[in-house]
Amino acid sequence: MPLPVILQSTIYVRDSDIESLKESADHGYVGVIAYTRGKRYSPNEILPYETEANDGYDVIDWISRQTWCNGQVAMYGGSYNGFTQWAAAKKLHPALKTIVPYVANRPGMGLPMENNVFINPNYEWAFYVGNNKYLDNTAGNDRARFRKMQLDWWNAGAAYKDLDKIDGTPNKWFHRWIAHPSFDAYWQKMAPYEREFAQIDIPVLTIDGYYNDSQNSSLYYLREHYKYNPRAEHYLIIGPYSHFGAQRKGEAVLNGYKVDAKALIDTRKITYDWFDYILRKGPKPSILKDKINYQVMGADEWRSAPSIAKMSNGSLTLYLTNNNSENPHLLSSRRPATKDFLLQEVDFKDRIVVNNFEYYPSPIILKEIDMTDGFSFLSKPLDEPIQVNGSFLGTIRASINKRDFDFGVTLYEVMPDGQYFHLSYIIGRASYARDITTRQLLTPNKIESIPFSNTHLVSKQLQKGSRLLVKISVNKNPFSQINYGTGKDVSDETIQDAGEPLRVKWYNDSFVKIPVWKGGV
Repeated sequence: MPLPVILQSTIYVRDSDIESLKESADHGYVGVIAYTRGKRYSPNEILPYETEANDGYDVIDWISRQTWCNGQVAMYGGSYNGFTQWAAAKKLHPALKTIVPYVANRPGMGLPMENNVFINPNYEWAFYVGNNKYLDNTAGNDRARFRKMQLDWWNAGAAYKDLDKIDGTPNKWFHRWIAHPSFDAYWQKMAPYEREFAQIDIPVLTIDGYYNDSQNSSLYYLREHYKYNPRAEHYLIIGPYSHFGAQRKGEAVLNGYKVDAKALIDTRKITYDWFDYILRKGPKPSILKDKINYQVMGADEWRSAPSIAKMSNGSLTLYLTNNNSENPHLLSSRRPATKDFLLQEVDFKDRIVVNNFEYYPSPIILKEIDMTDGFSFLSKPLDEPIQVNGSFLGTIRASINKRDFDFGVTLYEVMPDGQYFHLSYIIGRASYARDITTRQLLTPNKIESIPFSNTHLVSKQLQKGSRLLVKISVNKNPFSQINYGTGKDVSDETIQDAGEPLRVKWYNDSFVKIPVWKGGV
């Protein structure tokens, strides 16, 4: 008897794949796995991301014509497997009825670059998936090799494009990526872009985590889907999960933080409940109370909203003032009456001092943070409990003596006991702040407005007496590109381009806007 088909499309070739196929069969479906062009028995070249949109359509078309398929195909999976679902939706086949992407990657939007800053985790990943027809576990697990490469690059002051020379092994995939520092046609063609989202009319269930490295990839799809198709049936489940935890059953302890008991859900069970709902007219999974379903850290509860915007019923607009003579300065609800600035100097020739080193949330709770590598701004104590619900945004008002710089903004809760709870962050490139597709260099010594919004979404119950702390700095460390500010392609710049120290005047009318929920449910 023909049955609905559950398809996984992946670059990860493992002998254990048969277990997930059996899981689909155990649920009364046909299970199919399709591997990326070039993998397993494919004779083609392995080029991650680049052929999935067209290949996905062809695979689904072939499945839909088989006698064992009843004409319905659904997809699920995480990370790269989440991306392949959206790639298939770019050229939507009539047989594709639903997708369930977990922590989906959007190439060019999260990895291998984040807000137009190339970051390093995908460097070794290229060897892991590209070196052979299966997986190169030796390269994938050799953390010491790639840590040494990063530190040697950092100490040498070499060009970012020469990472593979320092490593000693050519990395053709890395060079294909860094040739596209703008979010240009190379990246746009890999997955739905702009109005292509309008024709995606199938139900979608997205699952993600507050501490998933590539969260902005996954939520990009959701936000763009609703932007171009306001009537989309697109649900989100999100909570305190990492990249891997969101694909499983969560983690009881995440980066040192003991998560609430109710946050530990069974992702796979929800997935098959969803398939039964869509493909067999079964009941909707009980966790889906509305389109956006999120776990409130610290409250041990789930809440729902019809949209990300409706997660909050207000916002706190807080200015990065220079009211105090020392760090931390005042994070104030009042816009300063007199324009002034804080001056930061960053010497790119210096390989001892790093900046924006602690932006990554591991551990999530810190007893102290380094306030010497930028500026910190601390609010007054909260006079009532509130929830921070959503993605904070803001505008940096700054002038620099160069043509570009990379920045980091990190948001913490300073709890009543003095510990710092990492809430959210962004790293970005000033020259792409207004348009990720086109670089717009800054004018030296001119006050510029640099908007940012692509921060990590979070929900956290804050206690009365807690404070909010914003830390801002220039991004300069061994874990991503170093933008020396010449205006050249950043991958070409070296320590010889450092010149005089970067001088940033952070003006006190810079602000952050933090979405909050005040009062009861």
